[in-house]
Amino acid sequence: MRFWNLLASAAIVAALAGCTNETLDATTSVDIKSVRNKTEYQVSAPMVKKMSELGMQKQAPIALRIFKEEGTLEVWKANTANRFQLLKTYKICAWSGKLGPKVKEGDRQAPEGFYPLFPRQMNPNSNYYLAINTGYPNAYDKANGRQGTHLMIHGACSSSGCYSMTDEQMIEIFALARDSFKGGQESVQLQAFPFRMTAENMARHRDNPNIDFWKMLKVGYDQFEVTKRPPEVNVCEKKYVFNQQASGPFNPGGQCPAMSTPPALQVAMASFEKSYQTDYDKAMKKYDGMVWYEPSEAERKAIVAKQRVGRELAYAPTGNSLDAGKMMKASDLEKKIALQKEAEETKQAVEIQKKELEKATDGGKHVPVPAANPIPQPVMQAAVEQPKKSFWSLFSKSEPELQMPAPVVITPEQQATAAPLTQAAPATTAKQAKAPAPAAQQQAAAVTTATTPSANAAVEAPVMTEEPPKKRPFWKIWGN
Repeated sequence: MRFWNLLASAAIVAALAGCTNETLDATTSVDIKSVRNKTEYQVSAPMVKKMSELGMQKQAPIALRIFKEEGTLEVWKANTANRFQLLKTYKICAWSGKLGPKVKEGDRQAPEGFYPLFPRQMNPNSNYYLAINTGYPNAYDKANGRQGTHLMIHGACSSSGCYSMTDEQMIEIFALARDSFKGGQESVQLQAFPFRMTAENMARHRDNPNIDFWKMLKVGYDQFEVTKRPPEVNVCEKKYVFNQQASGPFNPGGQCPAMSTPPALQVAMASFEKSYQTDYDKAMKKYDGMVWYEPSEAERKAIVAKQRVGRELAYAPTGNSLDAGKMMKASDLEKKIALQKEAEETKQAVEIQKKELEKATDGGKHVPVPAANPIPQPVMQAAVEQPKKSFWSLFSKSEPELQMPAPVVITPEQQATAAPLTQAAPATTAKQAKAPAPAAQQQAAAVTTATTPSANAAVEAPVMTEEPPKKRPFWKIWGN
Protein backbone atom coordinates (compact mmCIF):
# COMPACT_ATOMS: atom_id res chain seq x y z
CA MET A 1 0.00 0.00 0.00
CA ARG A 2 2.85 2.35 0.86
CA PHE A 3 4.37 1.79 -2.62
CA TRP A 4 1.08 2.68 -4.34
CA ASN A 5 0.73 5.81 -2.21
CA LEU A 6 4.24 6.84 -3.19
CA LEU A 7 3.43 6.27 -6.85
CA ALA A 8 0.26 8.34 -6.60
CA SER A 9 2.11 11.15 -4.84
CA ALA A 10 4.81 11.08 -7.50
CA ALA A 11 2.20 11.31 -10.26
CA ILE A 12 0.56 14.34 -8.64
CA VAL A 13 3.89 16.12 -8.17
CA ALA A 14 4.84 15.34 -11.76
CA ALA A 15 1.59 16.82 -13.03
CA LEU A 16 2.15 19.98 -11.03
CA ALA A 17 5.76 20.19 -12.10
CA GLY A 18 4.77 20.00 -15.76
CA CYS A 19 3.31 23.47 -15.60
CA THR A 20 6.59 25.05 -14.54
CA ASN A 21 9.14 23.18 -16.66
CA GLU A 22 9.06 25.73 -19.46
CA THR A 23 10.08 28.63 -17.20
CA LEU A 24 13.66 27.39 -16.99
CA ASP A 25 13.70 25.23 -20.07
CA ALA A 26 16.73 24.99 -22.40
CA THR A 27 18.21 28.43 -21.69
CA THR A 28 20.17 30.03 -18.89
CA SER A 29 20.71 33.62 -17.82
CA VAL A 30 24.28 33.08 -16.58
CA ASP A 31 26.72 35.86 -17.46
CA ILE A 32 30.05 34.02 -17.72
CA LYS A 33 32.06 37.23 -17.83
CA SER A 34 30.81 38.26 -14.40
CA VAL A 35 31.67 34.90 -12.77
CA ARG A 36 34.81 35.21 -10.64
CA ASN A 37 35.10 31.57 -9.56
CA LYS A 38 33.44 29.08 -11.89
CA THR A 39 33.76 26.12 -9.49
CA GLU A 40 31.98 28.03 -6.71
CA TYR A 41 29.21 29.49 -8.83
CA GLN A 42 25.84 29.52 -7.05
CA VAL A 43 22.68 28.63 -8.93
CA SER A 44 20.38 31.51 -9.76
CA ALA A 45 17.56 32.76 -7.54
CA PRO A 46 14.83 31.65 -10.01
CA MET A 47 16.17 28.10 -9.90
CA VAL A 48 16.29 28.06 -6.10
CA LYS A 49 12.71 29.30 -6.08
CA LYS A 50 11.63 26.47 -8.37
CA MET A 51 13.33 23.92 -6.11
CA SER A 52 11.32 25.26 -3.20
CA GLU A 53 8.07 25.04 -5.16
CA LEU A 54 8.79 21.37 -5.98
CA GLY A 55 9.66 20.51 -2.41
CA MET A 56 13.40 20.14 -3.08
CA GLN A 57 16.37 21.06 -0.92
CA LYS A 58 19.26 22.85 -2.60
CA GLN A 59 21.66 19.98 -1.79
CA ALA A 60 19.23 17.14 -2.54
CA PRO A 61 20.38 14.32 -4.86
CA ILE A 62 20.13 14.73 -8.63
CA ALA A 63 20.07 12.45 -11.69
CA LEU A 64 20.94 13.28 -15.31
CA ARG A 65 19.08 11.96 -18.33
CA ILE A 66 20.28 12.41 -21.92
CA PHE A 67 18.23 11.87 -25.08
CA LYS A 68 20.37 11.97 -28.21
CA GLU A 69 17.61 12.16 -30.78
CA GLU A 70 16.04 15.23 -29.21
CA GLY A 71 19.44 16.62 -28.25
CA THR A 72 18.44 17.30 -24.64
CA LEU A 73 19.95 16.85 -21.18
CA GLU A 74 17.58 16.78 -18.22
CA VAL A 75 18.42 17.43 -14.57
CA TRP A 76 16.14 15.59 -12.15
CA LYS A 77 16.23 16.33 -8.43
CA ALA A 78 14.82 14.46 -5.41
CA ASN A 79 12.04 16.02 -3.40
CA THR A 80 11.38 15.51 0.30
CA ALA A 81 9.66 12.20 -0.48
CA ASN A 82 12.85 11.04 -2.29
CA ARG A 83 11.02 10.99 -5.60
CA PHE A 84 12.82 12.65 -8.50
CA GLN A 85 11.17 15.42 -10.49
CA LEU A 86 12.36 17.25 -13.58
CA LEU A 87 14.11 20.44 -12.53
CA LYS A 88 15.51 21.73 -15.82
CA THR A 89 16.01 20.75 -19.44
CA TYR A 90 19.06 21.86 -21.41
CA LYS A 91 19.56 21.75 -25.13
CA ILE A 92 22.73 19.78 -25.92
CA CYS A 93 24.93 21.96 -28.08
CA ALA A 94 26.92 19.15 -29.73
CA TRP A 95 27.12 15.36 -29.71
CA SER A 96 29.01 13.35 -32.32
CA GLY A 97 28.25 10.20 -34.27
CA LYS A 98 24.78 8.71 -34.70
CA LEU A 99 22.27 6.93 -32.48
CA GLY A 100 23.82 3.85 -30.89
CA PRO A 101 26.37 3.02 -28.18
CA LYS A 102 30.08 3.71 -28.19
CA VAL A 103 32.01 0.55 -29.09
CA LYS A 104 35.65 1.45 -29.65
CA GLU A 105 38.15 4.26 -29.36
CA GLY A 106 37.89 6.74 -32.21
CA ASP A 107 34.39 5.81 -33.46
CA ARG A 108 33.12 9.29 -32.49
CA GLN A 109 30.12 7.73 -30.75
CA ALA A 110 28.77 9.24 -27.53
CA PRO A 111 28.04 6.64 -24.82
CA GLU A 112 24.62 5.13 -24.16
CA GLY A 113 23.77 3.32 -20.95
CA PHE A 114 23.82 3.85 -17.17
CA TYR A 115 26.88 5.53 -15.67
CA PRO A 116 27.60 6.48 -12.05
CA LEU A 117 29.26 9.89 -11.68
CA PHE A 118 31.48 10.27 -8.59
CA PRO A 119 33.00 13.45 -7.13
CA ARG A 120 36.43 12.44 -8.46
CA GLN A 121 35.04 12.67 -11.99
CA MET A 122 34.40 16.40 -11.67
CA ASN A 123 37.06 18.33 -13.57
CA PRO A 124 37.25 22.08 -12.77
CA ASN A 125 40.40 22.48 -14.89
CA SER A 126 39.07 21.12 -18.16
CA ASN A 127 40.25 22.51 -21.49
CA TYR A 128 36.53 22.75 -22.28
CA TYR A 129 35.67 25.16 -19.47
CA LEU A 130 34.24 22.59 -16.99
CA ALA A 131 33.75 18.85 -17.37
CA ILE A 132 32.27 15.77 -15.72
CA ASN A 133 33.73 12.44 -16.82
CA THR A 134 30.98 9.92 -17.71
CA GLY A 135 33.09 7.02 -16.43
CA TYR A 136 33.01 5.21 -19.77
CA PRO A 137 33.67 2.32 -20.03
CA ASN A 138 31.50 1.08 -17.18
CA ALA A 139 31.16 -2.54 -16.00
CA TYR A 140 28.83 -3.42 -18.90
CA ASP A 141 31.13 -1.84 -21.51
CA LYS A 142 34.20 -3.62 -20.16
CA ALA A 143 32.43 -6.99 -20.05
CA ASN A 144 31.54 -6.56 -23.74
CA GLY A 145 35.03 -5.49 -24.81
CA ARG A 146 34.13 -1.87 -25.52
CA GLN A 147 36.87 0.72 -25.34
CA GLY A 148 37.23 4.47 -25.08
CA THR A 149 38.61 7.19 -22.85
CA HIS A 150 37.86 10.75 -21.75
CA LEU A 151 34.15 10.71 -22.60
CA MET A 152 32.80 13.82 -20.93
CA ILE A 153 29.94 16.16 -20.38
CA HIS A 154 31.70 19.49 -20.89
CA GLY A 155 31.42 23.03 -22.20
CA ALA A 156 32.76 24.73 -25.35
CA CYS A 157 30.10 23.27 -27.68
CA SER A 158 32.51 20.94 -29.48
CA SER A 159 32.28 17.15 -29.42
CA SER A 160 34.22 14.08 -30.48
CA GLY A 161 32.37 11.36 -28.60
CA CYS A 162 31.28 13.65 -25.75
CA TYR A 163 28.13 15.51 -24.79
CA SER A 164 29.05 19.16 -25.13
CA MET A 165 27.09 22.04 -23.68
CA THR A 166 27.60 25.79 -23.81
CA ASP A 167 29.74 27.25 -21.04
CA GLU A 168 26.66 28.96 -19.55
CA GLN A 169 24.83 25.64 -19.35
CA MET A 170 27.84 23.73 -18.05
CA ILE A 171 28.45 26.05 -15.11
CA GLU A 172 24.89 25.39 -13.88
CA ILE A 173 25.09 21.62 -14.35
CA PHE A 174 28.46 21.55 -12.60
CA ALA A 175 27.05 23.59 -9.68
CA LEU A 176 24.00 21.32 -9.31
CA ALA A 177 26.21 18.22 -9.17
CA ARG A 178 28.61 19.90 -6.73
CA ASP A 179 25.75 20.84 -4.38
CA SER A 180 24.34 17.30 -4.42
CA PHE A 181 27.74 15.87 -3.48
CA LYS A 182 27.94 18.40 -0.66
CA GLY A 183 24.56 17.14 0.50
CA GLY A 184 25.92 13.59 0.83
CA GLN A 185 25.06 11.98 -2.52
CA GLU A 186 27.70 9.36 -3.26
CA SER A 187 27.17 9.21 -7.03
CA VAL A 188 24.97 10.88 -9.61
CA GLN A 189 23.33 8.48 -12.03
CA LEU A 190 23.67 9.38 -15.71
CA GLN A 191 21.11 7.71 -17.96
CA ALA A 192 22.08 8.15 -21.61
CA PHE A 193 19.42 7.02 -24.11
CA PRO A 194 19.17 7.23 -27.90
CA PHE A 195 15.62 8.64 -27.59
CA ARG A 196 12.64 8.63 -25.24
CA MET A 197 11.71 4.99 -25.14
CA THR A 198 8.00 5.39 -25.79
CA ALA A 199 6.01 2.79 -27.70
CA GLU A 200 5.94 4.99 -30.81
CA ASN A 201 9.68 5.65 -30.78
CA MET A 202 10.50 1.98 -30.25
CA ALA A 203 8.27 1.08 -33.21
CA ARG A 204 9.84 3.80 -35.33
CA HIS A 205 13.35 2.45 -34.66
CA ARG A 206 12.42 -1.25 -34.79
CA ASP A 207 14.73 -1.90 -37.77
CA ASN A 208 17.81 -0.30 -36.21
CA PRO A 209 20.66 -2.82 -35.64
CA ASN A 210 20.92 -1.58 -32.02
CA ILE A 211 17.31 -2.41 -31.16
CA ASP A 212 18.19 -5.36 -28.88
CA PHE A 213 20.60 -3.22 -26.88
CA TRP A 214 17.95 -0.52 -26.58
CA LYS A 215 15.32 -3.01 -25.39
CA MET A 216 17.69 -3.90 -22.57
CA LEU A 217 18.09 -0.23 -21.62
CA LYS A 218 14.34 0.23 -21.82
CA VAL A 219 13.84 -1.93 -18.72
CA GLY A 220 15.71 0.61 -16.60
CA TYR A 221 14.03 3.48 -18.45
CA ASP A 222 10.56 2.10 -17.72
CA GLN A 223 11.28 1.47 -14.06
CA PHE A 224 12.40 5.08 -13.61
CA GLU A 225 9.25 6.26 -15.39
CA VAL A 226 7.11 4.27 -12.96
CA THR A 227 8.98 4.77 -9.67
CA LYS A 228 10.64 8.17 -10.34
CA ARG A 229 13.74 6.81 -8.68
CA PRO A 230 17.03 6.00 -10.40
CA PRO A 231 17.13 2.20 -10.71
CA GLU A 232 19.71 0.08 -8.96
CA VAL A 233 21.98 -1.07 -11.77
CA ASN A 234 24.09 -4.26 -11.91
CA VAL A 235 25.74 -6.26 -14.67
CA CYS A 236 25.95 -10.03 -15.10
CA GLU A 237 26.21 -12.33 -18.13
CA LYS A 238 27.36 -9.20 -20.03
CA LYS A 239 23.98 -7.50 -19.69
CA TYR A 240 22.29 -4.86 -17.53
CA VAL A 241 19.92 -5.92 -14.75
CA PHE A 242 17.79 -3.43 -12.80
CA ASN A 243 16.36 -3.45 -9.27
CA GLN A 244 17.01 -7.14 -8.73
CA GLN A 245 17.23 -8.84 -5.38
CA ALA A 246 20.06 -11.36 -5.74
CA SER A 247 21.19 -14.35 -3.73
CA GLY A 248 24.84 -13.54 -4.39
CA PRO A 249 27.26 -11.03 -5.92
CA PHE A 250 27.01 -9.88 -9.53
CA ASN A 251 29.82 -10.79 -11.91
CA PRO A 252 29.70 -8.69 -15.13
CA GLY A 253 31.14 -11.49 -17.26
CA GLY A 254 29.88 -14.44 -15.23
CA GLN A 255 26.59 -16.16 -14.65
CA CYS A 256 23.86 -14.15 -12.95
CA PRO A 257 22.95 -15.22 -9.39
CA ALA A 258 19.39 -16.19 -8.51
CA MET A 259 17.36 -12.98 -8.84
CA SER A 260 13.85 -11.74 -8.15
CA THR A 261 11.96 -8.50 -8.72
CA PRO A 262 10.36 -6.83 -5.65
CA PRO A 263 6.63 -7.73 -5.68
CA ALA A 264 5.36 -4.12 -5.61
CA LEU A 265 7.59 -3.18 -8.53
CA GLN A 266 6.57 -6.30 -10.41
CA VAL A 267 2.87 -5.43 -10.11
CA ALA A 268 3.43 -1.82 -11.15
CA MET A 269 5.51 -2.87 -14.15
CA ALA A 270 2.94 -5.44 -15.29
CA SER A 271 0.30 -2.73 -15.55
CA PHE A 272 2.74 -0.39 -17.31
CA GLU A 273 3.79 -3.01 -19.85
CA LYS A 274 0.18 -3.90 -20.70
CA SER A 275 -0.54 -0.28 -21.60
CA TYR A 276 2.74 -0.05 -23.47
CA GLN A 277 1.93 -3.08 -25.64
CA THR A 278 -1.39 -1.56 -26.70
CA ASP A 279 0.38 1.66 -27.74
CA TYR A 280 3.10 -0.30 -29.54
CA ASP A 281 0.58 -2.22 -31.65
CA LYS A 282 -1.04 1.05 -32.72
CA ALA A 283 2.36 2.48 -33.63
CA MET A 284 3.24 -0.57 -35.72
CA LYS A 285 0.09 -0.08 -37.79
CA LYS A 286 0.92 3.59 -38.17
CA TYR A 287 4.44 2.86 -39.46
CA ASP A 288 3.58 -0.17 -41.57
CA GLY A 289 5.89 -0.19 -44.62
CA MET A 290 7.75 2.88 -43.32
CA VAL A 291 11.22 3.11 -41.79
CA TRP A 292 13.13 5.87 -40.06
CA TYR A 293 16.11 7.40 -41.84
CA GLU A 294 18.74 8.18 -39.22
CA PRO A 295 20.72 11.26 -40.34
CA SER A 296 24.49 11.49 -40.22
CA GLU A 297 26.35 13.98 -38.06
CA ALA A 298 27.04 16.11 -41.15
CA GLU A 299 23.32 16.23 -41.96
CA ARG A 300 22.55 17.31 -38.42
CA LYS A 301 25.19 20.03 -38.58
CA ALA A 302 23.75 21.36 -41.83
CA ILE A 303 20.44 22.34 -40.22
CA VAL A 304 22.19 24.48 -37.59
CA ALA A 305 25.00 25.88 -39.75
CA LYS A 306 23.74 29.46 -39.34
CA GLN A 307 24.30 29.27 -35.60
CA ARG A 308 28.06 29.24 -36.17
CA VAL A 309 28.11 32.60 -37.93
CA GLY A 310 30.18 35.13 -35.99
CA ARG A 311 31.42 32.61 -33.43
CA GLU A 312 34.75 30.89 -32.81
CA LEU A 313 35.74 28.03 -35.10
CA ALA A 314 35.64 25.60 -32.16
CA TYR A 315 31.93 26.29 -31.67
CA ALA A 316 30.27 23.42 -33.52
CA PRO A 317 26.60 22.74 -32.75
CA THR A 318 25.27 19.53 -34.28
CA GLY A 319 21.49 19.87 -34.16
CA ASN A 320 19.22 16.93 -33.44
CA SER A 321 18.13 13.82 -35.29
CA LEU A 322 14.42 14.62 -35.15
CA ASP A 323 14.87 17.69 -37.34
CA ALA A 324 17.36 16.10 -39.76
CA GLY A 325 15.85 12.59 -40.02
CA LYS A 326 12.56 11.48 -41.54
CA MET A 327 10.22 8.56 -42.12
CA MET A 328 10.57 6.94 -45.56
CA LYS A 329 9.26 4.03 -47.55
CA ALA A 330 11.48 0.99 -47.14
CA SER A 331 12.22 0.87 -50.89
CA ASP A 332 13.21 4.55 -50.97
CA LEU A 333 15.52 4.10 -48.01
CA GLU A 334 17.26 1.16 -49.71
CA LYS A 335 17.93 3.31 -52.77
CA LYS A 336 19.22 6.17 -50.62
CA ILE A 337 21.56 3.87 -48.70
CA ALA A 338 22.83 2.34 -51.97
CA LEU A 339 23.64 5.80 -53.35
CA GLN A 340 25.41 6.76 -50.14
CA LYS A 341 27.44 3.55 -50.26
CA GLU A 342 28.43 4.20 -53.88
CA ALA A 343 29.48 7.75 -53.04
CA GLU A 344 31.54 6.51 -50.11
CA GLU A 345 33.27 3.88 -52.24
CA THR A 346 34.09 6.51 -54.86
CA LYS A 347 35.51 8.76 -52.16
CA GLN A 348 37.67 5.92 -50.84
CA ALA A 349 38.93 5.12 -54.36
CA VAL A 350 39.94 8.75 -54.87
CA GLU A 351 41.78 8.74 -51.54
CA ILE A 352 43.66 5.57 -52.49
CA GLN A 353 44.70 7.05 -55.85
CA LYS A 354 45.79 10.24 -54.12
CA LYS A 355 47.96 8.33 -51.64
CA GLU A 356 49.52 6.23 -54.41
CA LEU A 357 50.32 9.36 -56.40
CA GLU A 358 51.91 11.02 -53.39
CA LYS A 359 53.91 7.87 -52.75
CA ALA A 360 55.10 7.65 -56.38
CA THR A 361 56.05 11.33 -56.52
CA ASP A 362 57.55 11.50 -53.01
CA GLY A 363 54.90 13.92 -51.86
CA GLY A 364 54.98 15.89 -55.11
CA LYS A 365 58.76 16.52 -54.99
CA HIS A 366 59.60 14.23 -57.91
CA VAL A 367 57.29 13.97 -60.88
CA PRO A 368 58.06 10.92 -63.10
CA VAL A 369 58.81 11.53 -66.80
CA PRO A 370 56.10 9.98 -68.95
CA ALA A 371 57.18 7.08 -71.20
CA ALA A 372 57.47 7.55 -74.98
CA ASN A 373 54.43 6.86 -77.09
CA PRO A 374 54.79 3.23 -78.33
CA ILE A 375 52.82 4.00 -81.50
CA PRO A 376 55.19 5.23 -84.25
CA GLN A 377 54.32 8.65 -85.56
CA PRO A 378 54.67 9.55 -89.30
CA VAL A 379 57.82 11.47 -90.12
CA MET A 380 57.15 14.66 -92.01
CA GLN A 381 59.86 15.21 -94.60
CA ALA A 382 60.86 18.72 -95.52
CA ALA A 383 59.86 19.85 -98.97
CA VAL A 384 62.65 19.75 -101.55
CA GLU A 385 63.92 23.25 -102.02
CA GLN A 386 63.45 24.39 -105.59
CA PRO A 387 66.51 25.99 -107.23
CA LYS A 388 66.25 29.70 -107.68
CA LYS A 389 65.66 30.93 -111.24
CA SER A 390 68.20 33.24 -112.84
CA PHE A 391 67.25 36.54 -114.34
CA TRP A 392 67.97 35.32 -117.87
CA SER A 393 65.63 32.34 -117.50
CA LEU A 394 62.67 34.74 -117.41
CA PHE A 395 63.07 35.26 -121.18
CA SER A 396 63.13 31.58 -122.12
CA LYS A 397 60.27 30.26 -124.19
CA SER A 398 59.49 27.30 -121.98
CA GLU A 399 60.80 25.31 -119.03
CA PRO A 400 63.06 22.39 -119.87
CA GLU A 401 61.09 19.18 -120.12
CA LEU A 402 61.98 16.04 -118.27
CA GLN A 403 63.19 13.44 -120.73
CA MET A 404 62.35 9.81 -120.07
CA PRO A 405 65.08 7.26 -120.84
CA ALA A 406 64.53 5.28 -123.98
CA PRO A 407 62.99 1.87 -123.42
CA VAL A 408 65.24 -1.15 -123.81
CA VAL A 409 64.17 -3.27 -126.78
CA ILE A 410 64.94 -6.98 -126.53
CA THR A 411 64.98 -9.00 -129.69
CA PRO A 412 63.63 -12.57 -129.86
CA GLU A 413 67.18 -13.84 -130.34
CA GLN A 414 68.25 -12.14 -127.10
CA GLN A 415 65.27 -13.57 -125.22
CA ALA A 416 66.08 -17.05 -126.48
CA THR A 417 69.67 -16.65 -125.45
CA ALA A 418 68.74 -15.21 -121.98
CA ALA A 419 65.97 -17.71 -121.20
CA PRO A 420 68.26 -20.53 -120.02
CA LEU A 421 69.93 -18.11 -117.66
CA THR A 422 66.72 -17.75 -115.62
CA GLN A 423 66.90 -21.45 -114.73
CA ALA A 424 69.26 -22.92 -112.19
CA ALA A 425 72.71 -23.14 -113.79
CA PRO A 426 75.17 -25.90 -113.03
CA ALA A 427 78.18 -25.14 -110.92
CA THR A 428 81.08 -23.73 -112.94
CA THR A 429 84.68 -24.53 -112.66
CA ALA A 430 87.36 -22.06 -111.80
CA LYS A 431 88.49 -21.85 -115.43
CA GLN A 432 84.93 -21.17 -116.59
CA ALA A 433 84.63 -18.44 -113.98
CA LYS A 434 87.80 -16.78 -115.25
CA ALA A 435 86.77 -17.01 -118.91
CA PRO A 436 84.96 -13.95 -120.23
CA ALA A 437 81.32 -14.56 -121.10
CA PRO A 438 80.17 -14.05 -124.67
CA ALA A 439 78.73 -10.64 -125.41
CA ALA A 440 75.27 -12.03 -126.12
CA GLN A 441 75.19 -13.83 -122.79
CA GLN A 442 76.33 -10.71 -120.92
CA GLN A 443 73.60 -8.65 -122.59
CA ALA A 444 70.92 -11.29 -121.77
CA ALA A 445 72.08 -11.52 -118.17
CA ALA A 446 71.81 -7.78 -117.86
CA VAL A 447 68.32 -7.84 -119.30
CA THR A 448 67.25 -10.70 -116.99
CA THR A 449 68.62 -8.95 -113.96
CA ALA A 450 66.78 -5.78 -114.91
CA THR A 451 63.46 -7.47 -115.69
CA THR A 452 63.41 -10.37 -113.15
CA PRO A 453 63.71 -9.22 -109.52
CA SER A 454 65.28 -11.44 -106.90
CA ALA A 455 62.98 -13.38 -104.60
CA ASN A 456 64.41 -11.61 -101.55
CA ALA A 457 64.68 -8.12 -103.04
CA ALA A 458 61.91 -5.54 -102.99
CA VAL A 459 60.52 -4.36 -106.29
CA GLU A 460 61.90 -0.92 -106.98
CA ALA A 461 60.27 1.78 -109.06
CA PRO A 462 62.08 2.82 -112.23
CA VAL A 463 64.49 5.69 -111.68
CA MET A 464 63.57 8.83 -113.64
CA THR A 465 66.60 10.60 -115.08
CA GLU A 466 66.72 14.18 -116.21
CA GLU A 467 69.03 15.47 -118.90
CA PRO A 468 70.50 18.89 -118.24
CA PRO A 469 69.01 21.60 -120.49
CA LYS A 470 71.11 22.78 -123.38
CA LYS A 471 72.44 26.29 -123.06
CA ARG A 472 71.31 28.88 -125.58
CA PRO A 473 73.79 31.22 -127.17
CA PHE A 474 73.61 34.60 -125.52
CA TRP A 475 72.29 36.25 -128.70
CA LYS A 476 69.25 33.95 -128.91
CA ILE A 477 67.22 35.70 -126.22
CA TRP A 478 64.06 36.61 -128.14
CA GLY A 479 62.96 33.42 -129.74
CA ASN A 480 64.03 30.34 -131.65
